[in-house]
Amino acid sequence: MTPDPVAPTPAPDALAATLHRTEIQRAASSIPGREIVQVRTEIPVGVESGWHTHPGEEIGYIVDGTVQMEIQGRPTLTLRAGDGFLIPPRVAHNATDLGPGTGQMLSTYLVEVGEPISSTT
Repeated sequence: MTPDPVAPTPAPDALAATLHRTEIQRAASSIPGREIVQVRTEIPVGVESGWHTHPGEEIGYIVDGTVQMEIQGRPTLTLRAGDGFLIPPRVAHNATDLGPGTGQMLSTYLVEVGEPISSTT
């Protein structure tokens, strides 16, 4: 009997040391070469994510807190619990938790298979 193949472990991304990220689910997309990844991100008070990009769209929702979202080429957003946001593929952006508590986001990424979820710029 041959052993079951082991699913590849996703490569750590560039933000792993700054933010606490929990991958909720990952699945193939109906779009060839893309996968869907859903992540809950916690940003401590006053912490910035740092400027970074994703190899696909980020569709996000602020679960808790107030987050300043800077997106290259757009006005800075102040997002509160209940607000959504959309970041196009490979567009640099930076999120900062404004407090008073830990900011929490739920993001769904439609990204290229095999690429790290984020890269610093």
